Amino acid sequence: MANPSKSKGTAWESALVAYLRDHHNPATRRNVQMGRLDIGDIDGYYLHALEAKAEKTITLSDYIAQANREAINAGQPFGCAVVKRRMKGAADAYVVRDLATDVRLMNRFRDAEELLKEYKFDVWFEHDEHHREAA
Repeated sequence: MANPSKSKGTAWESALVAYLRDHHNPATRRNVQMGRLDIGDIDGYYLHALEAKAEKTITLSDYIAQANREAINAGQPFGCAVVKRRMKGAADAYVVRDLATDVRLMNRFRDAEELLKEYKFDVWFEHDEHHREAA
């Protein structure tokens, strides 16, 4: 590949896909670029359009605006940017979203857990224990 920036971006997207396949969703894949109707770089991050960024100069506001636009295009409720940390791998990347998006996400989690707790307490309890141990 002649363009070093494109090579770096492709390598970052591939690293993210590999990590997400191992730890989140085996069906995760890179998306084909679609110009102004782009749907994010990676498909398979639950409920999100994911924009992968591996740049020397980090511009969070641009990344978040792009991720939010692409979430709309992808029909996903949330957008986020996954920003590469220098000299680190995928597990150490930053996941970035604006507070309004994060509050909507947390409200969705809260409401879903309250429903589960109300209707299937034993299932909720096991779920809660499992995820507390994982932290």
